[in-house]
Amino acid sequence: MKLATIENWPGKNYEILGLVKGTVVQSKNLGKDFMAGMKTLVGGEIVGYTEMIAEARAIATKRMVDEAEALDADAVIGVRYGSSSVMQSAAEVVAYGTAIRFID
Repeated sequence: MKLATIENWPGKNYEILGLVKGTVVQSKNLGKDFMAGMKTLVGGEIVGYTEMIAEARAIATKRMVDEAEALDADAVIGVRYGSSSVMQSAAEVVAYGTAIRFID
């Protein structure tokens, strides 16, 4: 599946199949949460959280691609990501875009 942040696929004719999205709510590991709290005392990257968000983004992307494949899409354009905190120790990540099918 081809993914692109561009709004139009240049040089190709295509039909729009519709909005596709994937979402996941990921929680923090208690041990990583404790270590992250310690890290805030000295500063720097909180690697555990970075890894958690990267994993959540991968899951959300896979779910978006699964929706596009169910529509028999060739690509997803206008791909965007969003995130928000849903509670103190959990974050939601959403991936969304427009599924398209190339026309010969």
